[in-house]
Amino acid sequence: MSNHCILPSPLGLLFICATPDAITELRFSDETGNTEQNMAPATPLLQSACRQLTEYFNGQRHHFELPLAPKGTPFQQGVWQALQTIPHGEHRSYKDMALLIGNPNAMRAVGLANSRNPIAIIIPCHRVIGASGKLVGYAGGLARKSWLLQHEAASGND
Repeated sequence: MSNHCILPSPLGLLFICATPDAITELRFSDETGNTEQNMAPATPLLQSACRQLTEYFNGQRHHFELPLAPKGTPFQQGVWQALQTIPHGEHRSYKDMALLIGNPNAMRAVGLANSRNPIAIIIPCHRVIGASGKLVGYAGGLARKSWLLQHEAASGND
């Protein structure tokens, strides 16, 4: 059984899904219809997720303290765990991430796992950029990736 809510954000609507025990999905919604019925978080966990995301967007939070349960392969799970070690306001290359997971030849596989990250922002796949320093690939679009990186740079590290 899962619950969901929709949170307005500077990047558009965020669709958040959770079981009673963990956040399972956070994605950008391009929904434009009436979302009022799904707007309010129905559970304490979703309320906490909305509060923490609002604090993040206000520059008041650099780390999320939420139980997460993304669904994916063991390799994807490893990449998503590694993403969570990238400090707020910093970024890594796909090569850096491949080295971090102990598989230096897995740069493309890391990129693919990033693109399948079901919990955007909280699992910070936006912090992975090309080796040249250019922004490449982001399921939410490069404009959102750029915004997130600029937001984090402006709100500082802790």
